[in-house]
Amino acid sequence: MTGHGEPRIASPAEGGKPPPTPVRWRRLAPVLALFVLAPWAAECSWGGFVVTDYPLVLVFLSPLYGGAALLVREAARRIGGGWPAIVLLAAAFGVAQAGLVDQSLFNTGFLDDTEFADFDAAAAQTRVPVLGFSVGELFDYVGNHVALSVCAPIAIVESFVSPYRRHRPWLRWPGLLVVGALFLAGSLLIFADSEDGRKGFVLAPAQLVFAVLVVLALVAAALLPHWRRDRPAPAPGRRAAPAPLWVGILVYAGHATAGLVPGWAGIAVRTVLTAGVVALVVGWSRRAGWDQRHVLAAWSAGLLSAASFAYAVPSYAPSSPVAALVSDVVISVIALALVGGAFLRLRRERREKNAWTFWA
Repeated sequence: MTGHGEPRIASPAEGGKPPPTPVRWRRLAPVLALFVLAPWAAECSWGGFVVTDYPLVLVFLSPLYGGAALLVREAARRIGGGWPAIVLLAAAFGVAQAGLVDQSLFNTGFLDDTEFADFDAAAAQTRVPVLGFSVGELFDYVGNHVALSVCAPIAIVESFVSPYRRHRPWLRWPGLLVVGALFLAGSLLIFADSEDGRKGFVLAPAQLVFAVLVVLALVAAALLPHWRRDRPAPAPGRRAAPAPLWVGILVYAGHATAGLVPGWAGIAVRTVLTAGVVALVVGWSRRAGWDQRHVLAAWSAGLLSAASFAYAVPSYAPSSPVAALVSDVVISVIALALVGGAFLRLRRERREKNAWTFWA
């Protein structure tokens, strides 16, 4: 009851009566945004392509990356899963993409005709016998798919939608079938590019079995009922979560220092560092006051790290110094606009929620 003697009506942000159903274009806006943002974050945000290549990247890679991001999000949200489920499904996509689709994880000649050809020497230091993949590349490929291809785009787009829609499915079954068909077509398109993509490489039986089993294990782990349990509310007096800025700084530092140490010693350092950052963030997420701003800070840190290092990273194909610099500046502008806009949207949402609480 409120001070006015009437029942207090919960706001949509608190799980109250849902707002009116948005018109079709507003319903589809986050779907289209995620469909386009995922390939840009996956292949452009770190400098892989110059700005003039962006249209082709979006046309040819949106079905693959955008379809994957949408399917991962819809699957996790439909089962009531949170970010652990999203991360596990994103990792499953990362292994499927790098291990089964373009097979870059196992193909030692995958980057031979690119500006990254000399990276194979570093990858060879951590190559696993028999299976033939590099643990260093496993960190890079799958880790980047988790952080850039799936999780950062989802966190950014979800920050722009209303709290009521943020953790709910956006697609019905016809839409899911269309996205699934696009994802399958995009995967087959990349797989079929044998000359320029796989360069004639075909997985060995042991590699195929290994990749399939890892994908299935990650999907099965994501579907465990454990991830569908509601998180208990923090007990009274529990310490508050740190400011989102500190969460972002921690995760950014984790990304920025990855790969500084070569060889197996570097793998050990990255494993410990990643585990430490994850443990801290998970611990903070259980404190009072943790909200979407913290989620956005954690996942956008990877995108901002990629954008900041784009100035030191060559694109796949040679480009002029002017084109490279212009492209890197465009990356910075886009990344800052996306993250800054998302934070401004959440700031306004927070103000509206406080105003609702005050007047209700």
